[in-house]
Amino acid sequence: MKPQTGMLDHLSLPVARRYDRGMNDADEKRIAARLAKTLAMLCVRNTALEDLHAGITPVSRTGDYSDVIVIDAEGREIPWTEVSHLDDEAMRALMRQIVNRLYTFHLMADDPALRKTIDRWVAAAGAWDAPEIDQGLLGKVVLNDG
Repeated sequence: MKPQTGMLDHLSLPVARRYDRGMNDADEKRIAARLAKTLAMLCVRNTALEDLHAGITPVSRTGDYSDVIVIDAEGREIPWTEVSHLDDEAMRALMRQIVNRLYTFHLMADDPALRKTIDRWVAAAGAWDAPEIDQGLLGKVVLNDG
């Protein structure tokens, strides 16, 4: 059976397919890792998430922030570990932006301007730690599908 072609096949980030007999497990993992890191960089990291990251980080002597208290406008003292760092609207806006970026990446991957952006960021993302299988996601998929 001839492997099907997808829109990302012409990129340096081809989508791995298990039915491609020419691809070994190591190649499949290398390609999947590169694609995952690139998508994370372009579609998750460089979003409104950067605005959250850009704020002032409180000092914690314990290292786990259990010694940090936030005082809100009504004078309530809230332990840092219990503070919501995103309200519902900010979470919705962040998720919309991530979904829109993933959608754009998949539909416009052959656009020359997007290709230049991908090429610019792929090296930076490549320096990140190697990805691992997320067992929590697998558990959610199994629980939700079963």
